[in-house]
Amino acid sequence: MRLALFEPDIPQNLGAFIRLSACLGAPLDIIEPCGFPVDDKRIRRAAMDYYDRATVVRHASWDAYRRARLDRPAPGRLVLLTTAGTDVFPGVAFRADDTLLLGRESAGVPAAVHDAADLRVRIPLRPGLRSLNVALAAAMVLGEGLRQTQGFAELS
Repeated sequence: MRLALFEPDIPQNLGAFIRLSACLGAPLDIIEPCGFPVDDKRIRRAAMDYYDRATVVRHASWDAYRRARLDRPAPGRLVLLTTAGTDVFPGVAFRADDTLLLGRESAGVPAAVHDAADLRVRIPLRPGLRSLNVALAAAMVLGEGLRQTQGFAELS
């Protein structure tokens, strides 16, 4: 499985994604532009000494990301985590080649990105609450995806 983060706003969240990527072996695609310099020291601080252990690929734009994704031998499904999702977590069957796409903390993803997803997954929350932190949502869903696809077996 892979993670993809669309135009992140908060450096500390990107740092958390990098750490998650390193620890669970899920490559991370960063779709720019970001709302901060990507070499920001706050990212390294949040990622700690895991920064150099993660597989991170930066893409200049959504279009550049889509081209690079389609150039992969088996790109798999694009699974968008969104509050407007029609598929409800954890009742989703994940595949080992899925890419979990998460949007901007402040605005999610635009309609064109939403429409490009193969699946749109929503994490159910208590009534009246909007969303989880993007890194927490990624960790929850990635963990379940790895569990379903025996991805944790590769880590031990």
